[in-house]
Amino acid sequence: MSTQTHAFSAHESRPNVRKHRSSTIATAAAGGPAGGPGPVLTTTVPREFVHRAAVSEVLLTGWEAAAGPHGAGDCAYVVRAQWPRGHSLFSQSCGYQDPMLLVESVRQAGSLLAHAEFGVPFGHQFLMRDIEIATTPELLLATPKPTELELHTQCRDVVRRGANLSSMRYEVTVRLGGKRLATGSASFTCISPDVYRRLRKGQPTAAAQAAGAPVDPATVGRLRAENVVLTQEPAAAQGPRSWALRIDSSHPIFFDHPVDHIPGMVLLEASRQAAYAATGCPDKLVTGISGTFTRYAELDAPCRIEAVPGESADGVTRVRVNGVQGGNAVLTADVVLSTPAL
Repeated sequence: MSTQTHAFSAHESRPNVRKHRSSTIATAAAGGPAGGPGPVLTTTVPREFVHRAAVSEVLLTGWEAAAGPHGAGDCAYVVRAQWPRGHSLFSQSCGYQDPMLLVESVRQAGSLLAHAEFGVPFGHQFLMRDIEIATTPELLLATPKPTELELHTQCRDVVRRGANLSSMRYEVTVRLGGKRLATGSASFTCISPDVYRRLRKGQPTAAAQAAGAPVDPATVGRLRAENVVLTQEPAAAQGPRSWALRIDSSHPIFFDHPVDHIPGMVLLEASRQAAYAATGCPDKLVTGISGTFTRYAELDAPCRIEAVPGESADGVTRVRVNGVQGGNAVLTADVVLSTPAL
C-alpha cells in the first residue's frame, strides 16, 4: 500500500535539520578575492529524508518555507529537484524525460517535509494512500542540461496524534523556469515502528520465487529487459490485457533497500507498462498517472495487473489499471497517454 515503507535507523531520534533548509551552499571561492562572493554549490538532501539507500537515487536538492498567505492550518514550501540527463531506470525516450521522475519527485517531497519540517522520527513508516501527477509535455522535454525544477508544495489536512504527525495530504505545483507546467498530490499515514511490527508480523523482504520471463521490452516502452515488471507467466490465461507482476527483489532501484512488500513505485511502473501493452502505443508519453493503494501488495503471492483502455480523442488515451492479489484489489490506477509533439 505504501510507496516506500521502511526504516533507515533503529533509533527513534528526530531528524537533525540544519538551520538553513536549502542544500544550496555559498562558500568562498578558492583563490578568489578576499571576502568576495564564492560559488554556489548544490548538493542533494540527505538520503534518509527521502527513504533512499543510494545517494544517486535522491532527486531533491533543497527546500525552504514559502512566503505568502496560506489557509488555516496549512503550510507551504518550495522544494527543489534536479533530474539527470541519463538514468539507468528513468531513461529518456524520443526526446523526453521519463514521466516517472515526476512521480518519484512528488513522493520524495512528501517524505522530505514529513521528516525535516514535521519532525517524523527516522524509523517510522510511511503508508502512501494515493499519489498522482498531471504534466505537460513541455516539462518533460530533454535538454543538454539536467532539468532543474521547483515543487511548490502546500501541506493540507495535517493530523497529529499527540506531538507526532499521523497523516497529511500535500498538493504540488511544478514550475520550470518560472512557468507552471505540472501538478501533483499525495497523501500518507505515519506508523510507529512498534505498530508497524504488529501490523506486518514479520513479512518476508524478498520475493518467494524467481522473477518470471519479462514481456518484450519494446511493447512496454522499455529498452532493457531487467526494467520490465510484467510477465505473461502464469497469467496468460487471464487474457491479452492481463499480466502477472514480475517481482525482482534484487533490482537496484525498484528495490533500493529491503522492504516487506511490493513498493508502490513498482505498482505504478506496472500500470504504465500495462497501459502501453494494452493500447499498443509504447511511443506515447505518459502525461498523467494516479494511483490509489488499498492494501499491501505482498512479496510472497502472485499479483495480477489488468488494463482496460478507454476512449481515445485528440491523441489522448486513458487506461484504467487494476492490481489484484489473492482476489483483493491492491491498486487502482488511471494512466493518461498523449501523442508527443516531437
